[in-house]
Amino acid sequence: MDAQLQHTVDGAVATVVIAHPAKRNAMTTGMWRALPELLETLAADPAVRALVLTGAGDTFCAGADISTLRGPAAAEDPQALAVAAEEALAAFPWPTIAAVRGFCVGGGCQLAAACDLRFAEEGASFGVTPARLGIVYPASSTRRLASLVGPSAAKYLLFSAELIGTERALRTGLVDEVLPAGELDKRVAEFTRVLAGRSLLTQAAAKEFADGRTGREEYWAGQQRRSGDTAEGVAAFLERRGARFGWPTS
Repeated sequence: MDAQLQHTVDGAVATVVIAHPAKRNAMTTGMWRALPELLETLAADPAVRALVLTGAGDTFCAGADISTLRGPAAAEDPQALAVAAEEALAAFPWPTIAAVRGFCVGGGCQLAAACDLRFAEEGASFGVTPARLGIVYPASSTRRLASLVGPSAAKYLLFSAELIGTERALRTGLVDEVLPAGELDKRVAEFTRVLAGRSLLTQAAAKEFADGRTGREEYWAGQQRRSGDTAEGVAAFLERRGARFGWPTS
């Protein structure tokens, strides 16, 4: 199978699969370049209310395809492409989950950190490895990692380039849930169903605020007044039924 990004939409959930099995799903320059456009397409799909990023087979992503750092492909600045893909993933308007098996290393960890949540199968390994190659990790990616796990844990990962297991990843906040072998897909499907039933208005505003983006507080207050979500949520609670929330206009 050639290196590619595969995607499906099942109901309200879009799934993007990193597929490059010959190199443990390492991202090529073409894959980095394709991800922002794919995410833009999925964000515009009115059916999509959540996105799952995962890897083909038994690994998530072993990082960037190192062969692209030499020869003609290197002229495209793979790091800039990776940062653009990471930022596009972080800016996806609806909730995103990285479903991680096996190795989640280098650029793979960069992508996982850009997701809102990370669910991992026991035995997964995480690492941020630019120190092995003498690469300066991007400032934006470093800040995102430090915000996620704290400055000390971020320095441990960046200084050492060592891999950590799911126990430590969970303890530092790099991972949100760890699942036994064979239960990751079931748990992710279950949780995305929960997300799809909640208010997208609440989720979109919370994502902006939690990510430190400010300046649209009045906008979101106006959206809440116009949306009818609060009235629907209260009515559904009192009537003991599932809420039927609308769609934000942004």
